Amino acid sequence: MAIHREGYKILAIGFALLLGINFLVSILWSHDPVLRWSFLACSFLLYIFLLFFFRLPARQLDPDPGLIYAPADGKVVVIEETVENEYFKDTRLQISIFMSPFNMHSNKYPVSGHIKYVCYHPGHYFVAWHPKSSELNERSSIVIETESGAEILIRQVAGAIARRIVTYAKEDQLVTQGDELGFIKFGSRVDIFLPVGTEVEIPILQQVKANKSIIAKI
Repeated sequence: MAIHREGYKILAIGFALLLGINFLVSILWSHDPVLRWSFLACSFLLYIFLLFFFRLPARQLDPDPGLIYAPADGKVVVIEETVENEYFKDTRLQISIFMSPFNMHSNKYPVSGHIKYVCYHPGHYFVAWHPKSSELNERSSIVIETESGAEILIRQVAGAIARRIVTYAKEDQLVTQGDELGFIKFGSRVDIFLPVGTEVEIPILQQVKANKSIIAKI
C-alpha cells in the first residue's frame, strides 16, 4: 500500500521530532527504563497511526456514466433535499459522508466530466457533523458537468481537527471518474449535491468507500 504525497512532509517531520524527543528522554531518564520504553512504545504507535492515516490504497474502477461513486471513505450522515446557496441557488439532493481520523482521506471524482467551478472558502472549524459545517467551515466546492449535461457539486469540508483542505481540481479541466480530487487532513466530511429525483443507492449511516461504493444513479 502506498503513502499519499500529502503525508511525506508530515511523516518526515514527525519522525525527526519523535527521534529527537526519545533521544532526550533516554538521556534525562536513563535511570528509568520503564519510562523510556513506555515513551518509545507510545512514539512507535503514534507514528504507525500517521502512516495509517496517509495510506493510499489502490482502487481502480471502469468509469460508468450512469453511476455516481462515493467521493470519500466514511459514514453517510445526511441524505436530504436542501437549498444549495453557493452555486445552484436552488433545491438539491445532498449526500454527506463523514470521515473519521481512521478513514482513508483521499477524495475521488464521483463522476467524469468537465469542471465548471472551483472555489475555496476560509471559515470556522465546527465538528464535521454539525448541520451548518457545510456552509460555515473551511471548505472547497467543485462543480462537474457530466457528458449528459447534469451538474454535480462536491464540497470538501474541514472539521474540528482538520486544518488544511487540498484540492487538485482546476476550472475547465476534464476529469475522469475515480481519479484523485484532493485530500483533507485529520477528520472531515465531503458533501455531494445532486439533482432532485436522483436515484439513491445507499441508506443513511451506511459505511462507504471511495471508488468502490455506488451512492446514486444518474
